[in-house]
Order: sequence, then C-alpha cells, then structure tokens
Amino acid sequence: MACVAVALPLLVSSCGANKTAAAADDAPSTSTPSVLVEDAWVRATAGAKDTTMTAAFMSLTNPGDAEIKLISATSPVAGTVQLHEMTTKDGKMVMQEKAGGIVVPAGSHAHLAPSGDHVMLMDLKQPLKPGDEVPLTLKFSDGSTHDLTVPVKNFTEEEEHYHPSETPTPAS
Repeated sequence: MACVAVALPLLVSSCGANKTAAAADDAPSTSTPSVLVEDAWVRATAGAKDTTMTAAFMSLTNPGDAEIKLISATSPVAGTVQLHEMTTKDGKMVMQEKAGGIVVPAGSHAHLAPSGDHVMLMDLKQPLKPGDEVPLTLKFSDGSTHDLTVPVKNFTEEEEHYHPSETPTPAS
C-alpha cells in the first residue's frame, strides 16, 4: 500500500506533464528555431602570422517554406564580426563583406566554408588555439537568433585567404 501511495502521485504528475507537452506541441511554436545550425567551428589563430582575425564556418538548414537570411553575428572575443564571401576580382580570390547577408533558401541549406561564405571575426581580443571555445550569436532576417558555443579547430589549407603569407608559391 505504501508503494501505491508513493507511485500514484508520480503517475498522475507524469500524465499531466505529457498532456502539457502535447498541448505545447499543438500550439504555434515560437521557440522552434527557424534555421538549424550544425557543424560550427572556428579556425584557430595559434601559430598564424596574424592572430587578430579568423573565421567561423557551419551548415545552416532552413526547414521552412520561406527564404531566411543570416544578417549578422556577434562574439565577445572579437571587436568586429562581419559576414564575408570569397569572390574573384581581377583574377584573384579576395574576401569581402557579403552585402545583404547570407541566404538560406526555403527547404534547403547554406554551407559556410573556407573559400566561400563565412563569419569573419576581426580585432580578436586574444589568439585562439585548438580546443578553445568561442561564444557566437547569429541573427536571422526572421528575427530569430542562435547563441552558440563553437569549438576552435586547426585548419591550414586556406591560410592565404585569411592570413596572407609571404611564403612563395612553387612555380608550376
């Protein structure tokens, strides 16, 4: 009888919680993210010639039926954060601010990757080494935001795009 007395309130409260959760599922969701953020990482600056800037990369997925844009980002580790793209000018790859933000098409995704669109972190307050974590807030055109804690990883293949090097390129 003592077991029933203890178990009954737990069962009743569990049923109530499930009913509340079901009701919340039926209500319009304002907390459901409009854009899903996956595989976010920041390029380490440790060992780079210029440790004052780096970039963040990630996959953005828009499950909705309307285009959404990543319009800005902020981070307490950087004095300036901008959305950038890589483009060709005068036959050379150059990095520039992405006018109008980064489009995440309806029912599709956008990949922020080296040599493409990315979040640029400039005027860094300290060098970033692999294993560090960077707080990053993304703001989207629908008014939603994502607060992330992004791991810092080594990546050297695109060194020249983010930290120009004086190392000569071998002649072909």
